[in-house]
Amino acid sequence: MVGEVDEVRYERRGAAALVTIDRQHRRNAIDGRTADALVEHLDAFEADESARVMVLTGAGEAFCAGADLTAIETLEPRLRRGEGPLGFTRRVPTKPAIAAVDGWAVAGGLELAVWCDLRIASPRARFGCLERRFGVPLIDGGTWRLPRIVGFGRAMDLVLTGRTVEAEEALAIGLANELVEDPLGRALELAERLAEFPQETMLSDRRSMYDGYGRPRDEALALEADYGREVLLVGRAGAARFAGGEGRGGQGV
Repeated sequence: MVGEVDEVRYERRGAAALVTIDRQHRRNAIDGRTADALVEHLDAFEADESARVMVLTGAGEAFCAGADLTAIETLEPRLRRGEGPLGFTRRVPTKPAIAAVDGWAVAGGLELAVWCDLRIASPRARFGCLERRFGVPLIDGGTWRLPRIVGFGRAMDLVLTGRTVEAEEALAIGLANELVEDPLGRALELAERLAEFPQETMLSDRRSMYDGYGRPRDEALALEADYGREVLLVGRAGAARFAGGEGRGGQGV
């Protein structure tokens, strides 16, 4: 356990650092203290070399309903400091993050979900920029991340209309990567799978995707090459294992 905020729990589950928002009386909406705890837990994840993947989820019947509008003033100091009002949303983790979404992931909760690399959702999951109806802006990275996941046109539709996206549509447009009955169990299973891969090259490729996206082609390819050269020895070792017979016929995939 890190810190003293019971409304955000941090625990190790195998290779994963599981972060659970537990403010069920507010549908896991986030106030200033909760946002601070999320930052603290991200720092703990980054500092723990044996924690390979962060899994972010919400307790009860919601992933996160966004900012706690009854305590909005507690988030304003973070914004004035140039920080993400809902916690770590101005940062990019150096290791993968997976959102396990069961129930509502709306407003800032949607922004937290798209902060993660992958989103595993249940058939009960609901997404949307519901802050639109209250005149609250997207301010935790949603306008930058959402178009990169679902495309500019779809993102503009969601941002302008504030409509609710059901789970099946979320899967169809790429907002959800998988639909399963137990998203947390699947996210933890996937975390173990990612932890089995050689970490240096996986993290290098992930970094290349983040840093190269949106750059001109030649710049992005040069960046990919630079990052690839940094982990070339790991790649050579893997190629040697394959040449020696490991993984033939798709074994281990």
